[in-house]
Amino acid sequence: MSLDNPNTTFSVVVNKEAQYSIWPEYKEIPAGWREVGKQGKKEECLSWIKDNWTDMRPKSLQDAMANQ
Repeated sequence: MSLDNPNTTFSVVVNKEAQYSIWPEYKEIPAGWREVGKQGKKEECLSWIKDNWTDMRPKSLQDAMANQ
């Protein structure tokens, strides 16, 4: 498998700062990231991120601004 193979399955992952990415199923998810439950082809996962990651600010910034 490769990242450019149209048959590669990806998982949507998120880190503690609520930043999203995709990760290929054939690789171990790096420390600090966790799956959110969405898996599929690359474009499906990127579309899911586009629809669900509505605030691009890191969580620490969101929290700081909410406490002002």
